[in-house]
Amino acid sequence: MNTKQILLQMKFARIIEAIAKRQNISIELAMDRFYHSTTFQLINNGVSDLHCNSDEYLVEEFCLEWEKKI
Repeated sequence: MNTKQILLQMKFARIIEAIAKRQNISIELAMDRFYHSTTFQLINNGVSDLHCNSDEYLVEEFCLEWEKKI
């Protein structure tokens, strides 16, 4: 695994933890929701350098996406 992937995995872990706290759900459920989201796909594929945004911003983006789904 290269450095970029390691840093992304660490960012994903922080985002998942923040999602779990914000939505008052388990880490496992937050992980499932995040890894099946468009937000994750965009970050992981490097679209528009989205990964350069703060964790808080990305959590907000995920939550907005999630609210539209439910």
